[in-house]
Amino acid sequence: MRFAQTAALAAALAALLTPAAAHAVPAADPIGRAAGRTVTLPVRDALAALPVRDEDRTGYERTKFKHWVDADKDGCNTRAEVLRTEAVIAPEQGASCRLSGGRWYSPYDDRYFTGPSGLDIDHLVPLAEAWDSGASAWSPAEREAYANDLGDGRALIAVSAASNRSKADQDPATWLPPAAGYRCQYVTDWVADKTRWGLSIDSGEEAALSQVLSQCPNAPISVTLAR
Repeated sequence: MRFAQTAALAAALAALLTPAAAHAVPAADPIGRAAGRTVTLPVRDALAALPVRDEDRTGYERTKFKHWVDADKDGCNTRAEVLRTEAVIAPEQGASCRLSGGRWYSPYDDRYFTGPSGLDIDHLVPLAEAWDSGASAWSPAEREAYANDLGDGRALIAVSAASNRSKADQDPATWLPPAAGYRCQYVTDWVADKTRWGLSIDSGEEAALSQVLSQCPNAPISVTLAR
């Protein structure tokens, strides 16, 4: 179904995504947020539904997002869980979930790696960017959940340490993956992650996302809302 890109977007999305028995969704909340709810809509409409606000990094400290934790108490922390999940060839697992061997693909720069030492686990939407976009108002528990989000495979990704450190805390207005063929996927996943966590975008970020997505399929995304 094609959604009109007009001032009626909020009402159209509310009608599509809200159960008939529910109360009308306010115009400021076109998605109709409720933790655990899954929404599906074309990525450009998901982008249009994100609130546009100025960013503010006042008070940010990386330590306010506790990571990497072992949420399921299986002996492997979040970093190791992502490495195990994304391995092209599974690594060997030793004591205390120490991983060795294995093979991974870094889509940011189109490279393969043997062994985990050359890899970082990237927060697709960086912690500082999340803080700027709304996480400053979250509880410590919510920030910990964000920093260790294994509930959506788009949130955390194993990539080369070089590409992750080049990206740092930048948004798509100033950094896109060096591998141009991955950029449509990257910005689509960025919109999905911001939708999942109810984060805002700033005007420069909106323009950059719109420009890249204008050259990409308007693919539907399914997102289970985290909050």
